[in-house]
This record gives sequence, structure tokens and C-alpha cells, in this order.
Amino acid sequence: MEPPERSSEPPLLELRDVTKSFQAVRALRGVSLALRAGEVHALAGENGAGKSTVVRVIGGEHQPDTGEVRLDGHATKFSSPRDAQQRGVAVIHQEPIQFPDLSVAENVFMGRQPLRPGRRIDRRAMHRRTAEVFDRLGVPIDPAGQTKGLSIADQQIIEIAKALVSDARVIVMDEPTAALSSVEAERLFRVARGLAAEGAALLFISHRLDEMYALCDRVTVLRDGAHVDTARMDSIDRDSLVRRMVGRSVEQLFPDRGNEAGQEVLAVDGLTRTGVYSDISFTVRRGEIVALAGLVGSGRSEVARGIFGVDRRDAGTVTVDGRRLGEGDPKKAIDAGLALVPEDRREQGLVLELPIERNAALARLRQVSPAGLTRRARERRLARHWGDRLSLKCGSLSDPAATLSGGNQQKVVLGKWLATEPSVLIVDEPTRGIDIGAKVEVHRLLSDLAEDGLAILLISSELPEVLGMADRVLVMHEGRLTAELAGAEATEESVMYAATGNGAAA
Repeated sequence: MEPPERSSEPPLLELRDVTKSFQAVRALRGVSLALRAGEVHALAGENGAGKSTVVRVIGGEHQPDTGEVRLDGHATKFSSPRDAQQRGVAVIHQEPIQFPDLSVAENVFMGRQPLRPGRRIDRRAMHRRTAEVFDRLGVPIDPAGQTKGLSIADQQIIEIAKALVSDARVIVMDEPTAALSSVEAERLFRVARGLAAEGAALLFISHRLDEMYALCDRVTVLRDGAHVDTARMDSIDRDSLVRRMVGRSVEQLFPDRGNEAGQEVLAVDGLTRTGVYSDISFTVRRGEIVALAGLVGSGRSEVARGIFGVDRRDAGTVTVDGRRLGEGDPKKAIDAGLALVPEDRREQGLVLELPIERNAALARLRQVSPAGLTRRARERRLARHWGDRLSLKCGSLSDPAATLSGGNQQKVVLGKWLATEPSVLIVDEPTRGIDIGAKVEVHRLLSDLAEDGLAILLISSELPEVLGMADRVLVMHEGRLTAELAGAEATEESVMYAATGNGAAA
């Protein structure tokens, strides 16, 4: 339903002709954006378009070089993120920022704990209020439980709870659903719509066009740091939106593949980890992309870690090219031809403080470091090869990986593992947080690798990606395989039916 026009009311928060530069890089070039009460506003653009800088300006991390920020119709300056929070602006970042050794409730109320007389923290009130927020969100998270060990999905829910307990009027959601299943994302949308109905202004950033059209009232498009267009979602079709975002037409998100699968290269038989997954058996053949689908928490990532040897397994075998792998030895898995691109690129895929070129070579240290001495020329040559193939955007390969956008960080992780020349590639959420143009590149790369004979196990929470890329779809529910579907026969309905525990035994 179209929200009522509020042209006579000033936006809750507004950017007017904001510019921002970092040395020689102009991140924002005269960006204007108005966030109105009762409205969910999408911010769209490729990685590097300036979205993250807009978020940091709104959240008080950066001050504009020129232009102004207006709150309730008045020009203002946020001196810090805390200043912005105290004035009703909450930012939910793409990557959860938490203290793993503290309780969930302590993380939710960090910096604003309720106090009893004598300025002692009122833990009972803190736990009660946290439980109320989780009830509102419909998630069974224990406020007294430790944050360490929680899934990325649960960590993201904690970030959302932080905004809700602060009674924020302006809420920025930066890729909040990147690690959520479609069911969990829809639950979040219900909460977002409820917040808008109560008079909040929401800024929603996502690379998933379906989510923008399902949730948002208006959209502002950025490209190369400049404002391209602002329009109502119901007045702009998807092709037009993509053209505005990338400056060109993206013809096909999922490439056509006509190659025949070859001989079996990966065989998983009876893989079990008590309490996590049980009796997982499947195969992947050369030139085949097999998708492992299911809701977040179904055990998909844990199975991948068990195959690769990162986590122990209680039973079952993993065989690569007829060679049986021992338990708990990633090094032997790599030597046998396995590669694992993990779900959490920042914590498990990269050393953010190290240079891009060093990260790209980490899985091939023996090749670039003969006799234990790193040869910078070899390291850089390897990084440049995969950087070119993956269209990596960076200032210099000697820059720290932390300076890259999320999508380009993911490309470095992909390149690092492809440099090992594996026969089996396991990719866990390979396009999480990547813009639509980069998704096309990654999908094309995976397709090309399969056509070259690589066996690929793809784990994805995005059903269109599963259906568009997979030759076969394996579906998990609560640690068990519930269905195996041929790619041509799989539909969103059949996958979701099996993912909720209703599928036939695999």
C-alpha cells in the first residue's frame, strides 16, 4: 500500500548535496537523500558506489566535507556514532559488532545499561527487556546465553535488537538479511514494516532486488559516489533499476551451461556429528554444480566444515578422487584437491591487516615461499592473476585487505582458494554482500570453472541462486538431508517444502 504523502512535513533525516573525500578518492559527490517517517527507503548501487560512506555519515562516523545533514528539518552535525545514537539514529551494520565473551543481553545494552540505585547495573531489567525484544522478533535466543558460538543469523538479530531497545526513530539496515534465510528475512520485514507504521524512518540496503521490491517504498540509486535517481519502487522496473545501478544492462544473472557431468570426484558417506548433522551422504561429479540448500541453522555450513576437516566428525567418510581423507586435517584436504570458501569472509577467510597480495597467496605458501622465505614477486604475480580474472577493484595490491569493500574481499577469498587449483571447490554463500554486477561475474566464474571440469558444492541461502546455478539440489532440515532434486525439476516451492522438514528422504 502506498504511504501517504508527507511533503508538508520535513524528513526525519536528510542529506543535502553531501560530498566526502578520502585523500584523492572522492567517495561522495553531492549526494542528497531524504528519510521520511513511516517509510522504508532503499539505497541501491554496486560495491564502491558510496553506500557505506552514506551510512557512516548518517551514523556519525564521518562528517561531510561539504553539504549538510538535517535532523527534524534543522541542520545538524553528529560528532560521533554515540552522538547519533543518543539523538535517535541507529545503524545496523552488515558485519555484527559484538563482544563474544559477554551475554546476549549485555551486548544488546552495551553502553546504555539500565541502572539501579547506587548506579549498579539492573541485570534483571536488562534481561527482561531483551527477552521482550526477542519475543517481538519471534526468535528463541536466550538473553543470558553467551554470544560466542552464535550463528551469523543470530548475531544479526542481536544487532537489530540493539536498535529496538534504543527506541531509534531513524534506523539504517546495512545488508541485514545477508546471512538470513528467506523465512528469517520475511520475519525481519514484518518487524521493519511495524517500525515504519509506528513512525520510524528506515534506510534499507540490500543487493537482493526481490527484498527491495517486497519491503521498500522508495529507492535512491548511487553510482561512483554520485546520486543517479530517486524514485518510488512501484514506478521503476527491475531492468531500469539495474541499468541505473551499474550503468549498463545486465543481460543474464545466471549463465547457461550445457556441459555434461563427468566421473565422481567427491563422495561423502554417512557423515555424522552428534547433535549437529547425521548420516549425510552424497556425491559431486566433475563439471557439476551441486547446491546444498536449507534454512539457516539446518547444518549446511557445518557439513562443509566437516568435509574439509575444520571440525571433527563422529562417523562417516570423505573421499576425493578415490582417496579417503582422514579426520580433522585441512592440510591433507587441500593436498587432496579440496578448497573451502567460508561463509564468514572477515573472520575465517581473510587476515584483514595483511596486504591483499599476502592474503591471496596464503593457501599457497609453499609455492611463494621456497625455503621459508617469501618471494614478493611470486606473491604479487599470483595475486595479480586472480585479481584480474575476478575483476578485483583496489588501490594497490599492497593495501590491507580491510580497505576493500565487502564484495572485493569476497573476491580475494575466492582467488586465494582457486590459486590452489582444486578439483573440488566448496563455496559457502559466495555472493553474500556482493552487488548485482559482481554476482554476475561470480556466477560466470563458477560456471566457467564447472565447464573446465571443477566439481563445485554450492551453499546458498538465496533460492534464485540455488535454482539458477545448480545441476542438482540437496536440501537439509535440522541436520539431515530431506530431498535430492534435479536442477531442472527444482522449484522454490519444492525446495522450501523440503527445507521445512516435509521432503521425502533423500
